[in-house]
Amino acid sequence: MKLAALCVSALIGAASAFSAVPSVANGNAAAVDRTLKGIDDTADHDVFDPTSGDNAAIQRNNNDEVWVPQRARPRRNRKSAAVRAMVRENIVTPANFIYPLFIHDEDFNTEIPSMPGCERHSLDSMVREVGEAYDLGVKTFVLFPKVPDELKTNLGVEAYNPNGIVHRAIRMIKEQYPDSVVCTDVALDPYSDQGHDGAVEDGKILNDVTINQLCKQAVSQARAGADVVAPSDMMDGRVGAIRDALDSEGFTDVSILAYTAKYASAYYGPFRDALDSHPGFGDKKTYQQDPANGREALIEAALDASEGADMLMVKPGMPYLDII
Repeated sequence: MKLAALCVSALIGAASAFSAVPSVANGNAAAVDRTLKGIDDTADHDVFDPTSGDNAAIQRNNNDEVWVPQRARPRRNRKSAAVRAMVRENIVTPANFIYPLFIHDEDFNTEIPSMPGCERHSLDSMVREVGEAYDLGVKTFVLFPKVPDELKTNLGVEAYNPNGIVHRAIRMIKEQYPDSVVCTDVALDPYSDQGHDGAVEDGKILNDVTINQLCKQAVSQARAGADVVAPSDMMDGRVGAIRDALDSEGFTDVSILAYTAKYASAYYGPFRDALDSHPGFGDKKTYQQDPANGREALIEAALDASEGADMLMVKPGMPYLDII
């Protein structure tokens, strides 16, 4: 006890010795007009404007805000204590876990038989579950919805309904737990009447048409308050398109967690049970990876990284540790 008291006293003394000089700054500065127009109008000297000229150093986005067009922004992984804790490399704590929450638009919970101990939550139950996990140190959540059949279409238009279940869930979580990290699944299968991750025509999954819809979905989720969007669809080029879509709408701080090497697998059966999103025909082998291929994962990883992904995922994880 005496040794502990001595150590505490020493630490307090050291902290006092190196305490910062008192400052009036508290981080609560007034909102910045990100157009930055007119801020130098009263200057009594010439001021260089980085946004003007034929070779402007700075551009403007769709909202007329100053913008440095770049997909890769490493600061996205440092933007908050919760995100920094999530991606810290050399320690495993509850802050590293991402809690998948299955939700539906009912006022009761439903057990998922193929996932013992798991259930589809009502939105109120979801918030309570978030609170319990939060108290244990789990502060990152990913939402997976079960969508009523009558809302499902081939183009998955319900995926970007601002009043849809995922968007309401995001707002509810962020209102109660503003420092949480809310991730969203970006794919059409929960919203598809075909049960596939993309739009279907003559039995084929349309790559670029699907990406168009995914961009709408990702931007709408960002508008609702999502911190991380996670495209799980495995369409070619979707990470870059989603990055550009987010950036063009001013969501440069929203991260992309790419399902980079998502292998075709029977392990997804319980998840599809939870979302009622089994393929309506065939399988997903024309877009998910062949389990026999390892080098192909490196190609996917290089592409996703070059297109602006902030984090890469291999799924399923445990059977593919060699790929990781």
